[in-house]
Amino acid sequence: MDKTAKRPRIRNSNRDLSTENQRVGVFVDAQNMYHTAKNLFHAKVNFKKMLETAVGNRQLIRAFIYVIRTETGEEKAFIEALEKSGYEIKVKDLQIFPGGMKKADWDVGMAVDAVILADKIDVAVLITGDGDFVPLVEYLRVNKGLKVEVVSFGRSTSAKLKEEADYFTDLGSDPKKFLIY
Repeated sequence: MDKTAKRPRIRNSNRDLSTENQRVGVFVDAQNMYHTAKNLFHAKVNFKKMLETAVGNRQLIRAFIYVIRTETGEEKAFIEALEKSGYEIKVKDLQIFPGGMKKADWDVGMAVDAVILADKIDVAVLITGDGDFVPLVEYLRVNKGLKVEVVSFGRSTSAKLKEEADYFTDLGSDPKKFLIY
């Protein structure tokens, strides 16, 4: 496939989620979504509503959400709420390096899970605004033949990620639906 050729893009207004035969895998970058909602809107994300919107009337195969375990354990109630909303939780400990630098990154784990699940789904929905996932989008589309959708807050989503996805849903277009104030 010629990467320089422009593909027609499906945009927000005409997305058809009525294709019940489409098998969907959802991959949620919880840290990215949490911090974006907090910084842009001073609110929390309604992860349940986000999952419902991502799947629509299609067949959900699996929905993974990637979270970080903090030093204080304050995320326990959050994780319980996510489980009740239909997510499979992937938890990783916060890394603290000498000198105090902290790292909370699930990018590789999220990408590996998407590649593993690719043969069992028709659509991969990435819920993140992180441009580091552009190579994953390209791989899933070109090498696995999947439709790849990105769901995130438009103001903080990588332009390249939006461009590479087959479809982009801007959660910021209806903040009352996707945020908890």
